[in-house]
Amino acid sequence: MDTQRLRAALDAGDPAIRLRAALAIGTRPDACLVDALVTRCGVEPDFFVRDMLTWALTRFPPDVTVPRLRAELGAAHAPARGQALHTLSKIGDRSAWPAITRSLLHDPDDEVARTAWRTAVVLVPDGERAALAAELAAEFGRGDRDVRLSLSRAIVALDDVAEPVLAAAMAHPDPAVRAHARATERLLQDPDAGFDLSVHEATRAVALDHTRREAAGADR
Repeated sequence: MDTQRLRAALDAGDPAIRLRAALAIGTRPDACLVDALVTRCGVEPDFFVRDMLTWALTRFPPDVTVPRLRAELGAAHAPARGQALHTLSKIGDRSAWPAITRSLLHDPDDEVARTAWRTAVVLVPDGERAALAAELAAEFGRGDRDVRLSLSRAIVALDDVAEPVLAAAMAHPDPAVRAHARATERLLQDPDAGFDLSVHEATRAVALDHTRREAAGADR
């Protein structure tokens, strides 16, 4: 299939046609189609097609794809930012690290932020791991179960540099932050521990600690 037909197929109404087009491009990479792939990634509603688009982009040299994906991180459309981050994590080229900005790590869109956390852990240079842990710790207490689990997994992946930020977060005045940090610490110590059980135990521990503090204040 020629280049023009492949571009048209990426915009076809049938997801099966879009899937085959992405597969064909990845099988025989042509650099003139990178822009079309990245653009489609940002608007593609079908999970399997998005996955194939990302795979196709990983088939190109990073010096061809990474600059285009970095530019996409500034897109106004949240799914475009998220998919660009996801693709950068799959490419794994650490030259993209400077593009993982604080604004992405604290993106107001939960899915973008979650993807930014995962991508940052993949790309972060060794000398930046502690600073990344501190940035991630600022998100303790955010979102629903899935968001909190994503954050905990990202922090746990940073291993030893996570310990100081966990200790600080466990002394935070917000009980939701303390509970999330405690649950993350348990996962760090025991990766096989279930997250929900860790959250339950952490919440109970924070509640007991709060009760003790109130009792101690009443005795004064």
